[in-house]
Amino acid sequence: MGIVPDQGTSTGGSCDGGSVNSVSVESSTPTHIQELTCCCDVVCGGRGLDLAKLCIVAGKSAWLLCVDALVLNDDGNVLDALCLAARAALANTHIPHVRVVAGEGGEAPELELDDDDGSSTPLDVSGVPLLVSVSQVGPRSVVDCNSQEELCTSCSCHVGVKCTAQAVQTLDQAAVIQATAFDPTYGTNDLSKTVLGIILGGGAGSRLYPLTKKRAKPAVPLGANYRLIDIPVSNCLNSNVTKIYCLTQFNSASLNRHLSQAYNNNVGGYNNRGFVEVLAASQSNVNKNWFQGTADAVRQYMWLFEETVRDGVEEYLILSGDHLYRMDYREFVKKHRASGADITIAALPCDEKRATAFGLMKIDSDGKVIDFAEKPKGDLLRSMQVDTTVLGVDAATAKEKPYIASMGIYVISAAALKELLMDKMPDANDFGNEIIPEARKAGYKVQAFAFEGYWEDIGTIEAFYESNLALTNPDTAQFSFYDKAAPIYTMSRFLPPSKLLDVDVVHSIIGDGCVIKAGTSIRDSIIGIRSLIGSDCTIESTMVMGADYYETLEECEYVPGCLPMGVGDGCTIRRAIIDKNARIGAGSMLINKEGVKEANREKDGWVIKDGIIVVVKDSNLPCGTII
Repeated sequence: MGIVPDQGTSTGGSCDGGSVNSVSVESSTPTHIQELTCCCDVVCGGRGLDLAKLCIVAGKSAWLLCVDALVLNDDGNVLDALCLAARAALANTHIPHVRVVAGEGGEAPELELDDDDGSSTPLDVSGVPLLVSVSQVGPRSVVDCNSQEELCTSCSCHVGVKCTAQAVQTLDQAAVIQATAFDPTYGTNDLSKTVLGIILGGGAGSRLYPLTKKRAKPAVPLGANYRLIDIPVSNCLNSNVTKIYCLTQFNSASLNRHLSQAYNNNVGGYNNRGFVEVLAASQSNVNKNWFQGTADAVRQYMWLFEETVRDGVEEYLILSGDHLYRMDYREFVKKHRASGADITIAALPCDEKRATAFGLMKIDSDGKVIDFAEKPKGDLLRSMQVDTTVLGVDAATAKEKPYIASMGIYVISAAALKELLMDKMPDANDFGNEIIPEARKAGYKVQAFAFEGYWEDIGTIEAFYESNLALTNPDTAQFSFYDKAAPIYTMSRFLPPSKLLDVDVVHSIIGDGCVIKAGTSIRDSIIGIRSLIGSDCTIESTMVMGADYYETLEECEYVPGCLPMGVGDGCTIRRAIIDKNARIGAGSMLINKEGVKEANREKDGWVIKDGIIVVVKDSNLPCGTII
């Protein structure tokens, strides 16, 4: 059972006129719900009103004035909020009263819907930013509703403050203490409708080879339980971006399996379709080429992205699949909208030593990008110094880090991107080197957004190794998976707890479903899911990725020499990456004793890159192997 707008009256209206659309309600719906209709239906591209844009706070109570609807179950309890607005308020009739109930033991306050008969029904407002707490209005600035002008000027703003101000005036003004107006640039609530996430999976992943020999780069395991793709997807979901595509053209099978099993059953909701899907390179009658670069990959699927624009998407959030960071994209999109930019680039403040490894940007006093330089040195590097305080960076950090590097993360207005890729630069293939710099020269407004958190490009073996092992030391780690407010999600594998039998473990991370036998010492290492490690082993500064499956003794008999999965008894491994399903025979020593920097022994199941031993996925290293 539920409330739905009458489709025959969805023609829109003006804010000043207060035109309404009727709502059809089944007879068993509570009477006070029947009194309500959808008010001020500013269609804005046919999408109608959005969720809760304005709340009035009176003591510890609040009134919902503009919500899309309340969906009820058969018992009349509220399940969800979709489009319920306020002819009742405009007519000074009954308005459903939402009571804020203080949380216990530090829990967030709950909301209850008071019925006419005095009963209270818990209100499910998941994803609805009421901006109300027990004692204060939320983070938006307090305003006088009566002084606001109509804001229904774009698809980013679905309800004008002027309309709701009229509703406010019918209430008891003495009871109204404070009001917050929905900021059309903020988009906390509407990113699920107006922003499409596009994760660029990269090419063949040659810098991460051989970890990318049998998988796409975003599918490379990370931090014992995760994969690289989990970072940008989790950041999106935590920012309410629920429409996500990942573009790749190499070895996409494991990536597709991971995404479909990890996310697609848990993204989106009633009346708000969400998805996380892989788009692999494919030939068509129009284009028979593979992806030629990041921009070309987006261009080839522009026909699909245009479908989301028709559904209300206004900006594309372009992300990379090989970065380690935690970021709230809502602030990123807010700054993009507030500045009126066509393109906004996430920028990392950095010092001179680190700046030489990145593409740098120069900005003016308003944060507008006026120049680019790719990995500059000497005088050119010093000429790229900027005052990052204009981007909100504190003075001390701005002095220490006078350069801003492009992070390869962009918010681009949908119309601008289509024009750039399809009309202005149909032959340009790369965002960082071609599209973005040329867009600035062509007169598009390119803005910078400062990101001051931890960020690392882990696209090389050395960076991948160092970033993973840095997670193991709580005193120096700059990134952690243990964040209740912004968790990193992954596939639910339903593995048993790990079993450690008289093992010495120091500064290490142990994944799910591992078995580590007695006498083994593990220090400064990451042990991935389903890892099997024998007795009396020494593992130091090593990442063991684990296995995709468990293996019985009967199954092991089919392997030449019956070499068991995992690390055999009495092995010593230092400064290495052991890829999944590797079999390392008992008594082996992987220590790179001679300090070799580069060696290619892939046919033997291992390579050395940047001085790090990498054992290839599914490889067999016989007993007594010495590297």
